[in-house]
Order: sequence, then C-alpha cells, then structure tokens
Amino acid sequence: MADPAPHPPGEAIPGTHLTGAAAPILTPEEAAEAALETGRLLFAAECQFFFGAQKLEQVPPVAGTEIAFAGRSNVGKSSLLNALTGRNSLARTSSEPGRTRQLNFFDLGGRLTLVDMPGYGYARASKDIKADWQGMMFEYLRGRPTLRRVMLLMDARIEFKQADHDVMDLLDRAAVTFQVVLTKTDGVKPPALTRKIEATEALVAKHAAAFPLLLSTSSQTGAGIPALRAELASLADV
Repeated sequence: MADPAPHPPGEAIPGTHLTGAAAPILTPEEAAEAALETGRLLFAAECQFFFGAQKLEQVPPVAGTEIAFAGRSNVGKSSLLNALTGRNSLARTSSEPGRTRQLNFFDLGGRLTLVDMPGYGYARASKDIKADWQGMMFEYLRGRPTLRRVMLLMDARIEFKQADHDVMDLLDRAAVTFQVVLTKTDGVKPPALTRKIEATEALVAKHAAAFPLLLSTSSQTGAGIPALRAELASLADV
C-alpha cells in the first residue's frame, strides 16, 4: 500500500489541531481515531447552562462558536444533548412536546456553545406561539455571526413532515449551514434504516444550505454519538 501523502505546511490534520510539518502523518484510519478521541475529550469537559432567551433581544452577546440544535418537538433533542454530554439532566426532557419555548445556551468547556432551540411542528401549540417560535428562529439564524452550524434532528422512525420541509427551506433562506442528524435509530430495523438514510440523503441534496454528511444516532444505545461528538469537535474553538 502506498504511503499516505504528507499534508502541506499550514494545512490542518483532520481530527487534530496540528498543522504542517509539525503534525504527524496519519493514515485515514488513524485520522478517524484521532477525531473520535478529540470529540470524546471535548465532551468530557464541563457543560453548563448559562443563558435562556425568550426574545431575540435577550440573547447573550456573540462570543465563541455556536452550534444550534433544532428539530420537531418530539424528536428527542433533549435526550441527544444529554447523551452527547454524558449527563442525565443537562437538557430537560418532558412528556409534553413543545415545552421548550426559549433559546437555551450551554457552555462546553469554554470552546463551544450549544444552543437548544425551541421545537417546531407541535400541533397542540397555539398558532401565535408557533408563529413566534418560527419568527424568533429565523431572526436568530439570520443574525448570529457566531453560529457555525445547525444540527437538524429528524426522527428515523417516521416519515418527513411538512414542518421539516418548511424548516429546511427556512435554513436555506437564512443561508445557515445545517446538518441532518437522524435520531431514535434503535427503533428501526436495519433494512428500514438503510432506506430512511437513502431518502434523507436525497432530500438533503435538494437544499443549498445543507451539509452533505448525514449522521445517524440513538440516545438509548449510544450509536453514532462518538461520531457526532467528533463532527462537533471539528467546529469548536481551538
């Protein structure tokens, strides 16, 4: 097997903060392992809630890199945030979808801000509340220069909803890069999951703001959590 090509001076090595000739030459397998370890170390750091905003004018001043999490009200967003950080109650889970009605900001080791966005598509929520959520979401997305990416969560067990299509269109209009993360994959048999992944990738390909890499996760089994941590770590402040 041919030796891997060296990285040019100044070019970052995937999964590390090393650059140029000072960085070791890694095989693809070693780079993948290094990325997973970088993600593990980042999410082993202390993660604390530090701000909640019910109105756009209440959001904290811009600082370091922010990653927002969006999804339908019952998609498992709080469970995923808890699984990522290894904490049982970082983000509150509720049997009542639509309970979260504000932007919640969490500091991860001083290197990354995780933003839990209000859920969308909850049928029992009043039209006024849903309109306010959508308006606030769009204004936050469009006007937050430190927002690096939106992780758009979709339930692997159910079909796409109109609200999912609407939010993807909203993200396109806001010109904010978003990445789809399938949740609750433990509830889907492998053949059905393969079909779901293929259908989701086809949908993602239709959106200009979509990041092409699809991630599949389960908060129950931990499947895909290390890969998601690695992806987020690649976006964190050094």
